[in-house]
Amino acid sequence: MNIIFGTDGWRGILYKEINESTVSLVAQAFSDYVNQKSSNKNVAIGFDGRRNSELFATIFSEILSGNDINVFLSDRIIPTPVLSFTVKDKNCFAGVMITASHNPAEYNGVKFKSSYGGPFLTEETKEVEKLIGQNPIRKNKANISKENFLLKYTEHLESMVDFDLIRRSRLNVCVDSMGGAGSDFLERILISHHILAKSIYSLPDENFYGRYAEPIEKNLNPLKEELISKSYSIGLATDGDADRCGVMIENGEWLSAQETIIFLADFVVNQKNLVGDIVKTSSVTDKLKFLFQSNERNVIDVQVGFKYITEVMINQKVAFGCEESGGFGFGIHIPERDGILSSLFMIEYLANSGFNKLSELVKIKREKFGEIFYDRIDLNYDGDDRIEILEKIFNQNLDSINQFKVENVQTFLSSREIINGIKYKLSGDSRWLLLRSSETEPIIRIYAEGESSDEVNELLNTGKKIIFQK
Repeated sequence: MNIIFGTDGWRGILYKEINESTVSLVAQAFSDYVNQKSSNKNVAIGFDGRRNSELFATIFSEILSGNDINVFLSDRIIPTPVLSFTVKDKNCFAGVMITASHNPAEYNGVKFKSSYGGPFLTEETKEVEKLIGQNPIRKNKANISKENFLLKYTEHLESMVDFDLIRRSRLNVCVDSMGGAGSDFLERILISHHILAKSIYSLPDENFYGRYAEPIEKNLNPLKEELISKSYSIGLATDGDADRCGVMIENGEWLSAQETIIFLADFVVNQKNLVGDIVKTSSVTDKLKFLFQSNERNVIDVQVGFKYITEVMINQKVAFGCEESGGFGFGIHIPERDGILSSLFMIEYLANSGFNKLSELVKIKREKFGEIFYDRIDLNYDGDDRIEILEKIFNQNLDSINQFKVENVQTFLSSREIINGIKYKLSGDSRWLLLRSSETEPIIRIYAEGESSDEVNELLNTGKKIIFQK
């Protein structure tokens, strides 16, 4: 079969696309890549709680070992950011995480991590792809050692989070791990500092207890019910591999990812006083630019996908990286999303405010920052021209959309150098339309930000017309 890596690794349907045979092919190609590229023969491997994840991690380890590569294999289910941190901490050449992140339970997948503790960049992944099927598979167990990666990662958290401040604030935290790899880790580290905390759905479950393990509003009714039924200060959720974070107000109201981004940026800039730029994917609110850009700090737009944030983080000083799907990274940590650290920083943000309830802090911050009007639709598009359609639209040279002047147009290229994203910056402070075509699914995504809900809906509807009228 044709194995193609997407924006964040390779994912496929279990047994049909990702199975012992295809994992072995990828593992051998990855082994060939390591042996071609580096004299550093150390690789760390982790896995989540999905069906066959531990099996696939074992297969991967044995094939790396069979190719004379030293393997540090996690001895338990771990979040993806723990694996990424371990790669950097142990000075490994690379890492492999067996996970399909927030995809449905019938999926599994593979993520590659580079020596800096973040995702492989596009060119690196392409090189692995080219090596698939080039050499026979070699296996043994001679070079594998099992370790607990959580210990050093926890030590690192201790250096970044003010747990004493959180303890003194007397917060009561509820965490929904959604049956994912986050397990009860947040609860345990908070309780170890005498902070009230409770986890729900903390035991990893290969079916995620019948939910999609993506921490967005429609999937978090169990967290909402728990918050309403008890007296908590804040609710937090992590996805299938705990590299994403979702936030819920203690009254059961969802805090959108866009607002969460504004709050975390405020925390990073005005409380942690971290030096460096802010890097956001093009689908993140432009309010970041008006609120946080200065002579000392740029706010930079990149292509959708955290690896594009990583590219900037490894090349210049970055304080905060963010994407609208709930992935947040911090320059004092690793150039990678981390749902665990993001959750702890949200807790510290609340603790530092002097309030005991997130609703109280949100009220004050909404008065300061204003409301965000944003939405997105995923449009089914079965046309044969899905890959080429955005280039045709770009060539129309639109000078206005609705009644708004097009002030700037950004294009974004896929890994195969085809336009797969167009962002039209419109007149006004935070007004834009983004069209993005999926490389792997028959979907075109339309995003918009405006100055009212009606305006956003009108922009989204115009986006549909642009797609179908070309």
